[in-house]
Amino acid sequence: MNTPRHPDLTPDCASCAALCCVVFAFDQSESFGIDKAAGEVCPNLDSCGRCAIFDDRSRLGFSGCITYDCHGAGQRVTQEVFHGHTWREDPGLTERMGEALSILRQIHEKLLLLAAAEKLPLGIGERQAIVELQMQLAPQSDWTESRLKAFPLVEISRKVSDFLTGLRRHFER
Repeated sequence: MNTPRHPDLTPDCASCAALCCVVFAFDQSESFGIDKAAGEVCPNLDSCGRCAIFDDRSRLGFSGCITYDCHGAGQRVTQEVFHGHTWREDPGLTERMGEALSILRQIHEKLLLLAAAEKLPLGIGERQAIVELQMQLAPQSDWTESRLKAFPLVEISRKVSDFLTGLRRHFER
């Protein structure tokens, strides 16, 4: 049997194209100091693709930026799916990169949940089920735009949810 690929689920902002600062919308609230539309570049993003208020985000009302975690999807979208091309060079990529990020981030979230479940005292069948789900979520070949768009996210999410719900016995007293 094949072993699942284990992508790095740790964000690496230096390898990303500041996707979270561009593709997501946010409303002025206790988490965000301003309104920003999806696809609009955050005014705090400098010309080098770095946050100009990084050290002062909390004080300036951007705690949502501190708590956000792409789980490594940003750098994979930038480097793997778009081969280092970014919305900065080609603004037409903004929406496409955002769509890819949305899907891959959800995939990475499921992988994180399965990794947490692996730490439980599971039976052989449960361990096998985790491996099978991980292989669906982290195929051996790189992600592409078309593979992400075609990925049955709803179906696989339901399978992961059902599997995790079945582990409830590990938490009952």
